[in-house]
Amino acid sequence: MNKLSEKLKIGNLELKNRIIMAPMTRSRADDQGIQPDYAAEYYAQRASGGLIISEAVNVSPMAKGYIRTPGIYTPEQIDSWRPVTRAVHEKGGLIFMQLFHTGRIALPDFLPDNQSPVAPSAVRAKGSNYTDEGMKDFVEPRALSKDEIKQTVQDFAASAKNAMDACFDGIELHAASGYLVQQFLMKPVNQRTDEYGGSIENRARFLFETLEAIIEVVGAERLGVKFSPAIPFNDTQEPDADEVYAYILEKLNSMGIAYVHVADVTGTSWHEKLRPQYKGNYLAGANFTRETGEQYLADQNADAIVYGVKFLANPDLPEKFARDADLNEPDTATFYAPGKKGYTDYPTLEHSVAA
Repeated sequence: MNKLSEKLKIGNLELKNRIIMAPMTRSRADDQGIQPDYAAEYYAQRASGGLIISEAVNVSPMAKGYIRTPGIYTPEQIDSWRPVTRAVHEKGGLIFMQLFHTGRIALPDFLPDNQSPVAPSAVRAKGSNYTDEGMKDFVEPRALSKDEIKQTVQDFAASAKNAMDACFDGIELHAASGYLVQQFLMKPVNQRTDEYGGSIENRARFLFETLEAIIEVVGAERLGVKFSPAIPFNDTQEPDADEVYAYILEKLNSMGIAYVHVADVTGTSWHEKLRPQYKGNYLAGANFTRETGEQYLADQNADAIVYGVKFLANPDLPEKFARDADLNEPDTATFYAPGKKGYTDYPTLEHSVAA
């Protein structure tokens, strides 16, 4: 069995294998959302995967919910991404940019003029977020006006265009992890009484308006979307998740996008539920090993497997899988710390053998 090493067609691109690098926040950007020079090295080191999905990237100043996260809405931010895509392409890799807006998960600390975060409704999330001054509780967000919703849709489209101008191969819309797109889907969080709230069709309207706006810019074949149904993170509440995602996948079946990426961190069989409902490329994460990934592909439960921390700590993960080599252990203390340590210094199999 060697399914992970098989090629895969997504949209108009051919992936050299079915090992996907997950989008992972690394917090190396500066306060203006500009990536450091060494981000190019980090991504290029991992270009042997079939596809790299970048860390989540802010689509506007109001989208920012975490310290040192990059953006793609200013010329300087766009310029800082160009060395990344160039380095990945020089290594024969492909890279999509993941776009997101954190919505109610943001803190005033990260927003212009310490504004309140925005959300579908003024429903505060339980929990707290990290700042350099320590953990701070989430605050009550301000409900978006309809004009602001339309502007946010355009922010996603403009950012997608900027990403393509920076030579990314495509876009992944982050509709997971309790961030703004998923907030619209959540009935307890989205208490709107207009066309963006109430029924499943209305709650999914923002998602589909955003997808359609991005498609106008990049084409459906260069667009993927990520979901994480009922994820126990960021106070996600989806009591009708089965019905919501059945509706979404049915609509996506006719849109011809590159893929659907589903992260099932709960181990509650979301892949088994959703894979049969979607006719296109299905990317499955999380918590897979080489063996379980191979078996999932063999059983046709997914078309590719998404690896996160394993890829973070093992830049040459496809090679290590092919040789059944021991994997590096991740240094959790440096996941979000600035600098190269724990970012570009994980040893490859070649370096380990040489040592």
